[in-house]
Amino acid sequence: MLIKPEQPQATVPIELTPIIDMVFLLLIFFLVATTFRQEEREMQIALPVASSAGPISASLRELIINVDAEGEIIVGGRHIDTEDLRSMVTEAVAVNPRQKVTVRGDRATAYANIVAVLDVCKASGIQEPYLDTVLD
Repeated sequence: MLIKPEQPQATVPIELTPIIDMVFLLLIFFLVATTFRQEEREMQIALPVASSAGPISASLRELIINVDAEGEIIVGGRHIDTEDLRSMVTEAVAVNPRQKVTVRGDRATAYANIVAVLDVCKASGIQEPYLDTVLD
């Protein structure tokens, strides 16, 4: 009887090049995606302090309206007036009736500037605009 010697099983080598390429592409995607969301939050707005402030919740369809110390309205890095804001919010509500709006007002600005923005939001159909503050 002939006994065949055992041959080592051939293993399939794993190609690392496509795996490394995919990891780098995912890394680049997440870096770019988080950078765009941070630009809006990194504007030089000194928020007022509140003892019961909640965490900043940013959903995909959230509209962030900034009011700087001089009372200028800034949306998406652009200075706009109240009429442009009114049309922008009205269009956003027409697309999504449950549109979320966050108003970030500088603590040095007059409260009337923030009230004007809130009034535009309510008149345009925003049910509950969110006032952004920082935790004490």
